[in-house]
Amino acid sequence: MSTIDYSVKIPNNVDLSGDRTLQRALESWQPNFIKWWDDVGPEGSTHYDVYLRTAVSVDPQGWAQFGYVKMRDYRWGIFLNPAEQDRTIHFGDHKGEKAWQEVPGEHRANLRRIIVTQGDTEPASVEQQRHLGLTAPSLYDLRNLFQVNVEEGRHLWAMVYLLHKYFGRDGREEAEALLERQSGDENNPRILGAFNEKTPDWLSFFMFTYFTDRDGKFQLAALAESAFDPLARTTRFMLTEEAHHMFVGESGVSRVLQRTCQVMNELGTDDVNKLRAAGVIDLPTMQRYLNFHYSVTIDLFGADQSSNAATFYSSGLKGRYEEGKRADDHALHDQSYKVLEVVDGKLQEKDVPMLNALNEVLRDDYIKDSNAGVARWNKVMEKAGIDFRLSVPHKAFNRQIGALAGVRMSPDGRPVTEQEWESRKNEWLPTDGDRSFVASLMKQCLAPGKFAGWIAPPVMGINRQPVDFDYVKFQ
Repeated sequence: MSTIDYSVKIPNNVDLSGDRTLQRALESWQPNFIKWWDDVGPEGSTHYDVYLRTAVSVDPQGWAQFGYVKMRDYRWGIFLNPAEQDRTIHFGDHKGEKAWQEVPGEHRANLRRIIVTQGDTEPASVEQQRHLGLTAPSLYDLRNLFQVNVEEGRHLWAMVYLLHKYFGRDGREEAEALLERQSGDENNPRILGAFNEKTPDWLSFFMFTYFTDRDGKFQLAALAESAFDPLARTTRFMLTEEAHHMFVGESGVSRVLQRTCQVMNELGTDDVNKLRAAGVIDLPTMQRYLNFHYSVTIDLFGADQSSNAATFYSSGLKGRYEEGKRADDHALHDQSYKVLEVVDGKLQEKDVPMLNALNEVLRDDYIKDSNAGVARWNKVMEKAGIDFRLSVPHKAFNRQIGALAGVRMSPDGRPVTEQEWESRKNEWLPTDGDRSFVASLMKQCLAPGKFAGWIAPPVMGINRQPVDFDYVKFQ
């Protein structure tokens, strides 16, 4: 790994100056990236000085530094984790062979597809969150939003580096297309459905960063196992930053719950209308938002049976979450896995070859991880003495992809008729009225140490700074 020179146009730790063709290609892409950021990045934030962390090292003990930065000038230098000497492939049909340093011709199309799909999610979330700064509930939260935004931008750069470095003209064209698609655009949308949904308010943002960024954790962890070593090294470092994004979501929802429970106890009521009149988000609305974001996110794992997933695994392109900790042969040819199907209006399990069910394996790992965080949210209500618990809906609820797509299912996993679905979906998913109410609470609160009335302050600030620290300076 080279050291990082922050005086160059594109700081990097991959000796970019030693590959002039690649350096020129990335320098020609950079103005398009800046234009994209100016056009659809965080609105009105160009001249803000933001207290951000910047990745400056691959040392786990000290990989970031904090300081005021204008987001448009945000600089980073990490493209790859250090190489692991004599790394071998540890799953699939190439198990035991040396990891690839170049793209094998027979896997070129699939690897490009994987990198493009991952890369497409990074700018998409920035676009989805473009307007949130205008309604930030505090300087602390505004700073966290901006931290997520710049790191998604860095993750985009990491994927673009791989495309330019290893995929020639095709890679350059795909890198351009990453800036041409736009979240929610009718004619040229983002590749994955969840990244075309709107993120219109901060409750949606917190749910998105908890649930959808958690999908990112599992997808990146699976790619970090890849036989294509540069992809594995890139995604391993991305995981380091992804943890903060999930923290923003989990702690954000916890603080909303804390404030709602406080007002419930002060007023001695769980009446939705009284709580809304008091300016907090009622718990049933929180559950409906959770149901929506969770169900949209688990669709991101793809169909429960997938020949592509089998090919990616057998070829060594994409492993399982924590592949090395699994006690099996890491080839899976003779193993099976249970998936759900609907027969005669009832859910039932069936065994399918595990290689074809790897999307479902990853989805189930994700579900287990998601439930752990929801249990922590429930401790907020328990501690406040409130008799209400959040829960994730059944994984067949509100699905749009795979064998369960369009199946009408209640959140507790009970098949329902189309008539019952239509009559009760407003109990289970956010209504226009819910979204309008939440939107009505979204007012900027940017005095240091002050917070909007619908959310509690955090327990501690960022990087050991006080909660009332001047996290964003306006000019």
